Amino acid sequence: MTILHLLIPITLLMGAIGLGAFFWSLRSSQYDDLAGDAERILHDDGDTPLPPKKETAR
Repeated sequence: MTILHLLIPITLLMGAIGLGAFFWSLRSSQYDDLAGDAERILHDDGDTPLPPKKETAR
């Protein structure tokens, strides 16, 4: 039973930290564009491939 005197405050502290992190993410607009990154990865940007490296003489 005495371990509960330690575990309950630790659990409440961890929950408060998680809740604080959640509210921080809401305030910093982390959830504004949920579909943007998922769709952006599928579109071809037309990036040109890197040119081959030139070999140096030894």
